[in-house]
Amino acid sequence: MTIMELLQLNSQKYPYETSLVELEPASNQRKEITWLEFESMANRFANFLLSRNIQKGDKVALLMMNCLEWLLIYFGILKTGATVVPLNFRFEADEIEKCLKTVNAKVLVYGPEFLERISKIESTLNHLQSVVFVGSCCNDNAEDYFKLLDEYPADAPDINISGQDEAGIYFTSGTTGVPKPIILTHANLYSACITEYTHHMQKHEDNFLCIPPLYHTGAKMHWFGSLFVGSKATLLRGVKPEWILKAVSEEKATNVWLLVPWVQDILDAIESGKVDLNAYSLEQWSLMHIGAQPVPPSLIRQWKEYFPNQMYDTNYGLSESTGPGCIHLGIENIHKVGAIGIPGFGWEAKIVDDSGVPLQDGEKGEVIVKGPGVMKGYYQNPAATGKVLKDGWLYTGDMGYRDEEGFIYLVDRKKDVIISGGENIFPVEIENFLQAQEDIKDVAVIGMPDKRLGEIPIAIVELKAERNITEESLLQYCNALPRYKRPRKIIFDKVPRNPTGKLEKPKLREKWCKIDEID
Repeated sequence: MTIMELLQLNSQKYPYETSLVELEPASNQRKEITWLEFESMANRFANFLLSRNIQKGDKVALLMMNCLEWLLIYFGILKTGATVVPLNFRFEADEIEKCLKTVNAKVLVYGPEFLERISKIESTLNHLQSVVFVGSCCNDNAEDYFKLLDEYPADAPDINISGQDEAGIYFTSGTTGVPKPIILTHANLYSACITEYTHHMQKHEDNFLCIPPLYHTGAKMHWFGSLFVGSKATLLRGVKPEWILKAVSEEKATNVWLLVPWVQDILDAIESGKVDLNAYSLEQWSLMHIGAQPVPPSLIRQWKEYFPNQMYDTNYGLSESTGPGCIHLGIENIHKVGAIGIPGFGWEAKIVDDSGVPLQDGEKGEVIVKGPGVMKGYYQNPAATGKVLKDGWLYTGDMGYRDEEGFIYLVDRKKDVIISGGENIFPVEIENFLQAQEDIKDVAVIGMPDKRLGEIPIAIVELKAERNITEESLLQYCNALPRYKRPRKIIFDKVPRNPTGKLEKPKLREKWCKIDEID
């Protein structure tokens, strides 16, 4: 089965039930569509693409902010047999141009937020067969998406698509370098439905509140659990704590996937009195889960003080594994918070050394995974593919260890390990320690070049609102760490994270590792 068949099945079983809701709190707007409307509009867009001679294997790029149309267009592209290429909404004009040319895109679909960026590169996009604009005022140089819907039939196109056919090309988040295009198959996408449903046991009556960007594998693959059972989902365009809580309350959301910064923002808002939990109806909110980054145990302990009846899960994954779920904590294992968990449904995981030899429990090495979501490879890059795919195993680049109960803990990205005087220092261990300090909102630890030791750890610290603490106090706080792990310098600054919550350490190295070395 494919995810397009799941959509068609939902349109037959639940034609007049709501499939998607879109909320835009800043303008107080709400839209919704049924499963039948979802299927019909996806078919109309597919038939438009086919009329433009888009064929199986052609690449269609999608550059939009989260909205109902994002998913309608995504499924419309897949129904033609073409390969969908979701683009990061943070990409600048030159990055967009490079991505389009890298995959030889035939069509670009984009929203009004990107008019200025696209206008800068329009003259270089002659290779495109069509440009489609999704907005209220159409760009004269593009076709109007909303007019197109009225011109093409709602019948499903008759295209034979197998599980091994290429479905999507996703660019990596680029937290450790230049983004690489990842090929995912239809079988990969469908496997994410099974994994998500098995882990979180979605029911048809549930409502998944989706906040992170749809261009990334994380949010969309979690939503695939809703698709699998035909349950409602709500797309929230905004991340203010009061918006999140209001959406949960008014839309009766039961399942919410959050990122660490948003959890911290909600807790800060509760503690400061900015939001009053009694003003919201949250009894039906049964599951909060987090992914995309290591989760400080102190954060979840604090969350459970306010939401003691909620289930909790941690989800680990990467774009190369079709998003979250290759390793997950499991809602029954909250006592192991701090671990990323055990292999997900249908997955295997190991900790190996640099030669690929499995390590003993407690020994730190690279996390490798094997399962139904492992990518086909990097697009037109066999050398890069060969470095991370070996005998069916995906080498994640993340360092971790397994405890005696089989639970895996992350210690850092392989490229982020700091080697100081011959000692390996894993920044996540220091970050988790500092996160427990009550004045700190977020923290990132990076290695600064040092003449004597090679590298030394420094901490970039973002304080909570209206909190004040000195560098000297924090350095003294860090005396509880082993001497070689203690940060040698504290820098107070905003900690940058990408739209999926991952630390953008290359930006911090570029900004701060050029300052004078510490003797």
